[in-house]
Amino acid sequence: MTAVIEVSDLTKRYHDKLAVDRVSLSIEADTIYGLLGRNGAGKTTLMSILTAQNFATSGEVRVFGENPYENARVLSRLCFVRESQKYPDDAAPVHALRAARLFFPNWNQALADDLAAQFQLPMKRRIKKLSRGQLSAVGVIIGLASRAEITFFDEPYLGLDAVARQIFYDRLLADYAEHPRTIILSSHLIDEVANLIERVIVIDDGRILLDEETDAVRERASTVVGDAAAVDAWVGGREVLHREALGRVASVTVLGRLDAADRAGVLDAGLDLAPVSLQQLVVRLTQRERNGSDPAAGRPAESESKGVR
Repeated sequence: MTAVIEVSDLTKRYHDKLAVDRVSLSIEADTIYGLLGRNGAGKTTLMSILTAQNFATSGEVRVFGENPYENARVLSRLCFVRESQKYPDDAAPVHALRAARLFFPNWNQALADDLAAQFQLPMKRRIKKLSRGQLSAVGVIIGLASRAEITFFDEPYLGLDAVARQIFYDRLLADYAEHPRTIILSSHLIDEVANLIERVIVIDDGRILLDEETDAVRERASTVVGDAAAVDAWVGGREVLHREALGRVASVTVLGRLDAADRAGVLDAGLDLAPVSLQQLVVRLTQRERNGSDPAAGRPAESESKGVR
């Protein structure tokens, strides 16, 4: 695979706040990435630096082999759909899409029109009078119809209902299949996007905790359920990410890939194996990093039930 973005020892500091902490990574061409992490983890700052909308304190960014700052050759090949995108006060969606068509060389107007109809977007209403979901739809349409070689979506679906979010996911996959490009999707609805993303990048406190193919990430942990004594006996010596108990029944999530012998041992002990969702794994790994290796060092974070941003 060809790397379209290369980041080396990237750091961004705001006064006493370290937003991005010595990040190094490589983004490959024609791949859908999930950039996952809590609110304030550094996702938006990292994307802003990669798209030359913010400056790094130190480190290096190369996009298509070049420095992206004030580089029209690079920037015309990027699209960054921000959560808090600003538009002129008197602009309407029709004006936003018309402007985007001028900027993006691969713009597809037929796709933009079709998406606007699917999202039932009032094209001539002033953007400042749109609902939060309608405003998100404007960004989603621009991000998809731009067909930019690298597209960043920063929480693109805020305010969209479940039907509209599914339209976005379905159209993204369909258009990506016909016109492959690199897509970086920042999201806190991890399980909703789990089937979209091919590679997972988890960031927390400005540091990269995980950068792996999604299928490999899913194999990193397993949950064993059954009689508490039998579970604890089987788990002995393994790294525990999380443990829950209700009466005599325990559920323990362990880190590490299970081989055939491990799985046979679970069955022989009269225990059950339960899948670990991508969201659960991201939450547990983040908690593990923050709490140290002790899985009992703190109660499960509120973000476990609401998603990680």
